[in-house]
Amino acid sequence: MSFGKMTEFIDIVEKETIKDGEGFKTEKDKIIATVRAYREGRHGSEKWANRVAFSDATHLFRFRCIPGVRITTAMTIVCNDGRLDITSVEDVKDKGMYVEVLAKEITPSK
Repeated sequence: MSFGKMTEFIDIVEKETIKDGEGFKTEKDKIIATVRAYREGRHGSEKWANRVAFSDATHLFRFRCIPGVRITTAMTIVCNDGRLDITSVEDVKDKGMYVEVLAKEITPSK
């Protein structure tokens, strides 16, 4: 993965519950990291056909590992198109250099 293909800037966000002085809880987004990533949308290739059999992911992101940060499925990706829930996280070739994330678009309910 060359650095030139990583053209999308994304925020990796985690929900944080804050309790005010009166005891009311509010949820706030806490930005874990802002990184440059490669983004691939869902399309009709053989790779995506195999992925879709096991997940409902709509986008694939690849980015460099962030030292000291563990990416989990409880986190969300925020990019210029909107928000995406992380459905799976994988270390590419188990080398600790790149992370591959499958994510699903969040659509607001009416």
